[in-house]
Amino acid sequence: MKNYKAKDVGAYIASADSKARPKLTELRKIIKSAIPKVEEKISWGIPFYKYHGFLIGFAAFKNHVSFGFAFPLPSKDREELLKKGYKTGSKTIQIKFDQKVPTTAIKQILKTRAKTNKGS
Repeated sequence: MKNYKAKDVGAYIASADSKARPKLTELRKIIKSAIPKVEEKISWGIPFYKYHGFLIGFAAFKNHVSFGFAFPLPSKDREELLKKGYKTGSKTIQIKFDQKVPTTAIKQILKTRAKTNKGS
């Protein structure tokens, strides 16, 4: 869901479908806890996060939320997520409203990428 009227991530989440809000809120908390100094903003109508460069974005859709990275997911992480029933693309993870957010995997991927971004 693109929301060009949302001024910040809180407004984006508040305007999302009630089924999406808990997942979006959880993803936001995961990002902020994994990378405490992450920069949060709205770009192109969706939440984006930067840490020494682009890191992650997420968006709400009709039946899921999509979590998109600025880099390809490591193949081992992608394979593990697929085994657990998540739909993935080369740079995305789709989380259906009835699925748990893969917190551990997301935190690990974010921390690894943040180190890479900082070293760049």
